[in-house]
Amino acid sequence: MRFARFRSWSNSLIARLPRPSAATQQALGLAAVVTQAGIGVTGSVVRVTGSGLGCSTWPQCHDGSMFPVEHTEYETLNQWIEFGNRLLTGIVGIVAIACVLAAWRLHLEARGRPRLVKLAVAVLAGTGFQGVLGGITVRLELLWWTVALHFLASAVLVWVAVMLLHAFREGEAEPRWLVPDIGRRLLVGLVASLAVVLTAGTFVTGAGPHGGDPETPRLDVPIALLTKIHAGALVVFLGTLVLLGLTSLRAAGSRRFTRRYALLWTAALAQGALGSVQYELGVPEPLVSLHVLGSALVVIATAALWCAARDRGALPPLAASSPEPAAARAE
Repeated sequence: MRFARFRSWSNSLIARLPRPSAATQQALGLAAVVTQAGIGVTGSVVRVTGSGLGCSTWPQCHDGSMFPVEHTEYETLNQWIEFGNRLLTGIVGIVAIACVLAAWRLHLEARGRPRLVKLAVAVLAGTGFQGVLGGITVRLELLWWTVALHFLASAVLVWVAVMLLHAFREGEAEPRWLVPDIGRRLLVGLVASLAVVLTAGTFVTGAGPHGGDPETPRLDVPIALLTKIHAGALVVFLGTLVLLGLTSLRAAGSRRFTRRYALLWTAALAQGALGSVQYELGVPEPLVSLHVLGSALVVIATAALWCAARDRGALPPLAASSPEPAAARAE
């Protein structure tokens, strides 16, 4: 009974919010993608500058202080780099909350948007989980596998954010695939191979020189071997992408699918070239952050290609009724 009352009250409250325009929905979706990708890049800046323990605890920066302070063990600049990254997490959270409110408001229209709400809530919940995982990473003093999990969780959130962006402008129907069955299987294989590429990349990072703090233990595996595995996974990814093009480009008959296929090729090849240059130059700090940005762009491009491979129908019609009846209909 109490939950029903709370639900009625919250629906009534949300229904009184202005209905987000199409431009607002697009802006919120893009903001979710940009912030989820951006926080991963700023995290890499923390790592390559050795600022990962600039704030020695969490949620405080140091015991007894939420903010950087004069400290004998930690440079002030390193403290502010880590603290700034934590502040950016707040911006990511604000965007995620705004997406939930917009999705909930749209859900209260005549036909409802449950999938949109679920994706928005997933972005918000994932952001909260990332905050907790970041705290665990700091408390475990940046052990390489905690940093790896932090990065992989970020990649998943970037994917979900892209799905949310598309959900704002598509219907709730079951997906009608534009590619043949073999194309669907290759898309699944493409996503799986991307997961392997990203995971292998975290092992390379774990064995590399940039651990976030000079005293952080590194993964004791030859980095040359891990790099070959990472490169091999990329070759599998690109091979799958070739097969997808041969089997599905003409069958899909969609300019959007073709454009996104070309975009993914551009992002993947640029990322591969950047990784090779980075390795040959001894992993310089600026290229590390560029490589993390490239990883996010490859995830975005792959997710966008996935969305272009299916059609979920037209947007549900917007109700012209007042907010109060809209909330009542949601019940």
